[in-house]
Amino acid sequence: MLSACSVESTPAADRFGVTGELIALSGAGAGAGNACMTCHGLNGRGDGAGVPRLASLDPGYLDRQLEDYAEGRRRHPEMSWIAGQLTARQRLAVSHYFAAMAYEPTGGTGSSASAPKLYTSGDPGRGIPACASCHGLVGQGLGPANPPLAGQPASYLAQQIHSWRYARRRNDPGNAMLEISQRLTDREAEVLAAYASGLSGDARRPKSAAASR
Repeated sequence: MLSACSVESTPAADRFGVTGELIALSGAGAGAGNACMTCHGLNGRGDGAGVPRLASLDPGYLDRQLEDYAEGRRRHPEMSWIAGQLTARQRLAVSHYFAAMAYEPTGGTGSSASAPKLYTSGDPGRGIPACASCHGLVGQGLGPANPPLAGQPASYLAQQIHSWRYARRRNDPGNAMLEISQRLTDREAEVLAAYASGLSGDARRPKSAAASR
């Protein structure tokens, strides 16, 4: 119903949050204390620890994650509440805002010589596909459903594998990550997370700042 309202009849708080930038800075319905920038940073790169980078990720992927937080398919107390305070239009707008941010690789430390076999080749005998088959050899991500791993904090990636394993996150097609995570040992998960985090990824510049509107 909100999307059908005219500008004149839209509440002031909604008018303040009509652009992705203002939502990221103000928090819109979640309030300034929960604004995206307070955790993910002005450059959208996260904090290098438990908060992921959002800059340059696919806008459809980001929007789906917010929807899944709001609907309970992905669990995180703070993010679930924040996403639930945003309208569908606001979630889409802020997703485009972060997606439009340029992300420059910082010279990752991962290399083909140091790559874990599970990352490049998987383990067919255990039903584990190569991480690279979905997330790319340099962690750049392959398609909107398979996000980049490069530039994400190792601790965040390890935490997500743990969440998949115990079904605290169940928002992938066919439960692929749920099944893969349950076939990994704790040590393998840590090694893969550390390696993927150190990959260079691909530099991708936004087409236009207008995408954030």
